Amino acid sequence: MAILAVLGMNDSRYLNFSNTKARSDNLQMAIIFLGHDNNKKEIECAISFEALDNYFENNKDYLKTFIANQDRIYHEANKKYLCDKFEANGSILVRSEDL
Repeated sequence: MAILAVLGMNDSRYLNFSNTKARSDNLQMAIIFLGHDNNKKEIECAISFEALDNYFENNKDYLKTFIANQDRIYHEANKKYLCDKFEANGSILVRSEDL
């Protein structure tokens, strides 16, 4: 890994999801949660209700489903962040096709 750093080929960016509180947003039909990049900039993230329905065992308690699967959801949000796949408003939305 050190050689990659010397060559400028490593990406040290990441999103930190510690101390984030998720909330359900029925208007956006998503669970909203926050990530912070290594510069401490806040990035709004979300996972759609559709993705929760399609890929996780869900009894329509979206927040409970999010909490039970948050590690995988955070991983997917971080992948989109690293690929610069932001929404027009600068947020990250994990959709069914991302899982």
